[in-house]
Amino acid sequence: MAAGKNVLLGILAIILGLIVIAFPLISVFTVSVLAGFGVLFLGIWFLVQTFTVWEDSKAASIAYLILGIIAIIAGIGLVGNILAFSFLASFILYLAGFFLLISGVLTLFTGDGGAAKGVGGLGIVLGILYIILGAYAWDPFYLALLIGLWLIISGIFQLFAPGGETAAEAGE
Repeated sequence: MAAGKNVLLGILAIILGLIVIAFPLISVFTVSVLAGFGVLFLGIWFLVQTFTVWEDSKAASIAYLILGIIAIIAGIGLVGNILAFSFLASFILYLAGFFLLISGVLTLFTGDGGAAKGVGGLGIVLGILYIILGAYAWDPFYLALLIGLWLIISGIFQLFAPGGETAAEAGE
């Protein structure tokens, strides 16, 4: 049963990846609209939380209010704005790359044993890769290509993922 689900998810991810690569601007626009609405709804939820926690903590309530206002403004700004979405995607990749790079350097110099040194080196390599990908994510066409490739690779991994049968499914 689980193997069938992996194959279905894998095929779906590959098809979506190919669609994103074939129609880059439409795909990035769609993702920016969905992300914008998600952040907008999150902002509304934060505003609701403002009134819910007012009795327990005035500071938390004010924090929810500030987060709600910021999230609503950001959500409205993201809806359909391809350039803003590309900027945020690029910024997140840069930030993740920076953290991976610093973490890798720290692990490389402070870790004990060969495994820790390997993890540190891997962190440095992945950090540099993320920073390079962040440079390409500025352009919506490359961002769509990166998203499409990620979906295709994820789909391929899903196709070859182990089924994970339970004892009942195996007939034991």
